[in-house]
Amino acid sequence: MSPGDRLLERIRWKCRRGMLELDLVLGAFTKMHLQTLAPADLETLRALLERPDPELLDYVMGRDEPGEARERALVTLMRGAATCT
Repeated sequence: MSPGDRLLERIRWKCRRGMLELDLVLGAFTKMHLQTLAPADLETLRALLERPDPELLDYVMGRDEPGEARERALVTLMRGAATCT
């Protein structure tokens, strides 16, 4: 397994969350977008996934927005994945 593959597997694992709603959205997001994200976006995603579940859920549900533009762009992709589930 290459280092890039290991990184993607670690991110997939971090996308498994305790909240069912968030788990479903992040699962759909990884299926749709993870393979095509740029390295900088993968790093941003890793940082975003360090946030607590309630905070991430607020972002995905549109009740709050992350401060950084890259994070907002990823959250927009997550919201799009949520509408496809």
